[in-house]
Amino acid sequence: MNDRLGPYLLGPNDTPENGIYTGDARELAKAIPDESVDLIFTDPPYSKKYLYLYSWLAEIASTKLKADGLCMAYVGKGWLNTIVKMMDEHLKYVWIASIWLKGQTKLARAWKVQDSWRPILAYGRTARGMSWARDSIISPGPSKKNHKWGQNPVPAMYWIDKLTNRTAITLDPFCGGGTVPAVCRVLGRKYLAFDIDFDAVETARERIRKTQMPLPGLVIVQNELAL
Repeated sequence: MNDRLGPYLLGPNDTPENGIYTGDARELAKAIPDESVDLIFTDPPYSKKYLYLYSWLAEIASTKLKADGLCMAYVGKGWLNTIVKMMDEHLKYVWIASIWLKGQTKLARAWKVQDSWRPILAYGRTARGMSWARDSIISPGPSKKNHKWGQNPVPAMYWIDKLTNRTAITLDPFCGGGTVPAVCRVLGRKYLAFDIDFDAVETARERIRKTQMPLPGLVIVQNELAL
């Protein structure tokens, strides 16, 4: 039988549609039962006009996360102070993790900086720890083949593996091309994912169709071969 979370089917299940839904996350998330999600792992759009989404994310996490759950969100360093203030209104700060971009720099022209790493903020309903996970991951390179704002799956693979077990539920309310659902499928984790872009959701579902769970006993290699 397929697993459910409120009205939603969860992945990985019989079909790739299970667990990935099209629509505005601010509306879809209202149907998620309170205190039912173990981990929120997401990459919201972080240009200035979308900063309000971090306030919403923290607010929804404050009710939908379990008491010991975590919300981990990519952030843009240029707006870090603003985002922290927004999230502090609803959650407890836990840590700031980093993704080092191997052999890459991106020019942040407005700040005259050569940007070589990405921050991920970790917040919780309580100031819990991070299960002894490392707080810094090296990413092997960009991953834009499924979405123009796509992130490499290696960081998500590491932290979702370390911070959840096979009964846990991971939510990504801004799933884009489906990196988090694909990683969850490889890890055998349950996921619930939203995106407002119909084409992005179709891409994510097709990605899941092509992503196989590993055979029992095989070591998962953290690369993009299957993602």
